Amino acid sequence: MSLPPRPVFRVVIVGAGLAGLMMGILLDKMGIPYTILERASKVKPLGALMSLNGNILALFDQLGLLEDVMKISKINHSTSLYNEKLEKLAEVGVSDYKELTGYEYIVFSRPELYELIRHRVPEEKVLMGKRVNEIRQLPENGGVQVVCQDDSVYTADILIGADGAYSTIRQHMYKNMTEARTLPASDTEELAMPYVCMVGTTTPQDPEKYPELKDSATHLRHIIGDEGPYSWTVITISENRFCWSVMAQVTDPEEARQMRQNNLEWRPEATESLANTIRNYPIAFGGEGAVLGDILDVTPKDVMSKIMLEEKLFETWYDGNIVLIGDGAINAMQDATILANCLYDLEDLSPESILKTFSDYRDQRYTHAKKQVANSQLNAKISSGQTLKEKVIRHVVLNFLPQWVFSLSFVKSAAYRPQVTFLPMVPDKGSVVSLPQKPSKRYLAEQEAILVTV
Repeated sequence: MSLPPRPVFRVVIVGAGLAGLMMGILLDKMGIPYTILERASKVKPLGALMSLNGNILALFDQLGLLEDVMKISKINHSTSLYNEKLEKLAEVGVSDYKELTGYEYIVFSRPELYELIRHRVPEEKVLMGKRVNEIRQLPENGGVQVVCQDDSVYTADILIGADGAYSTIRQHMYKNMTEARTLPASDTEELAMPYVCMVGTTTPQDPEKYPELKDSATHLRHIIGDEGPYSWTVITISENRFCWSVMAQVTDPEEARQMRQNNLEWRPEATESLANTIRNYPIAFGGEGAVLGDILDVTPKDVMSKIMLEEKLFETWYDGNIVLIGDGAINAMQDATILANCLYDLEDLSPESILKTFSDYRDQRYTHAKKQVANSQLNAKISSGQTLKEKVIRHVVLNFLPQWVFSLSFVKSAAYRPQVTFLPMVPDKGSVVSLPQKPSKRYLAEQEAILVTV
């Protein structure tokens, strides 16, 4: 088998979140030059709890990141659900997750994972304070130009939008496609009804006051409010700290629309009003009378933040030389993995070859992304939904669904553990066989050539 030489091309990634940084790491592995443009002027340690499982840890293992991630993590075996009276509703989890996948289900503070991955990307590759103002498609397949607010210009053969749910790159791409009447109507519809989420991470606390902090495994306790839109979670993490989150369901379409227009994203100044509203809600740590305010008061204000959580599976993932990575940490890093695999097999820089590559990327990811969005929406209904319909769904799931149904769902989900196909792959470590991946023709040809020369 022989293939033409891999084309030399330039990549610009917009967004230095987890997905953009992971894309950079993978491009480094391929030897592809790239630049990451991030609109924020500096990185702030915002965000709180994050969890990873075998669906992405196989990639971390392959890239040599697993050991470092485990150092910042605690293992999670289950989630305890309570009502507002602190009566336990259910214990949900799979204790043999590592046996199934070969990897633990782990939790940690999101900023620590960000720093870990950020340090794997050369500092000069990430340019801060680069807010994108304009994108120009160059004639005769000359690629694209990205014009920033400071009048700096960056030229690329391929532009990757990794800038989240409110992606500037998506908005630009969809605007052009709308004018050309090529954008599906479903992609113009608003995102699903959102949740407002406030999150934070405490300073180290006294293990004598909170003995659960001493355990090597985490304690994740989620409380569903009896009345009103709120549910809240407190969880032990490494270094004697807690991560916490508060979810408020939004059910009024007009309220949701106004919130989107005024979305402050991860900014601490947006948290004060909500913090005052929920500070007297009970928590399942610290004994009788313990409330969320006890946790809020030991959380630095500059690491508390409030955002809107919205999900939607868009139909359009690319146009011309522009391609998008989705939102949500695991989903987005899986997108980056498959996109990198497809770029490795890019034949040349003709419009036909780029279209074929981007189409292949979407084809490989779409079904899995659709399942992930559906599962996420169902989990949100069960854990935080407060409409009558959602309360009925929660009651049925927690009280009448047999354990084997949960186990089967975990097994099906655990089988999708994508890795990059242009590097030696980590063999399966669990009893659940990973789903087969489309092999890289170029990598196979390269390995054959090596064998011939030996």
